[in-house]
Amino acid sequence: MTAHETVLAIDYGLRNMGVAVGNTLSQTAQPLAIINARDGVPDWDALAKLIEEWQPQRVVVGHPLNMDGSESDISQRVMKFARQIEGRYQRIVTLVDERLSSREAKAAALASGHNGDFAAKPIDDEAAAIILTTWLNEQ
Repeated sequence: MTAHETVLAIDYGLRNMGVAVGNTLSQTAQPLAIINARDGVPDWDALAKLIEEWQPQRVVVGHPLNMDGSESDISQRVMKFARQIEGRYQRIVTLVDERLSSREAKAAALASGHNGDFAAKPIDDEAAAIILTTWLNEQ
């Protein structure tokens, strides 16, 4: 790891992908955007614009493991997505265990007044920030 890295984090999803940004200097993460996806394929143009704007040295992708640590049904798709990011954008990609990040994001949203309709008002960007915070705390 370099002395200071800008890092994007992605909470992979079939319909939406949350994106957060942070850096290793301040050890902070903030929700950035939610990009649309169709059956797990992101809006690559929207993702490219974020990568161009923020110039991250690394992209952290949430790895959805089962509670027992085994791979989930979607794990293979996430690993393919991570390889696509490496190939398209020549960035280091790190998979991070994201167990409970969505639950944590929902609990935080509800505590701050979210109405609970996560389809109408998604919080995937908040989940991405939690994933990034997890990675930052492990560094």
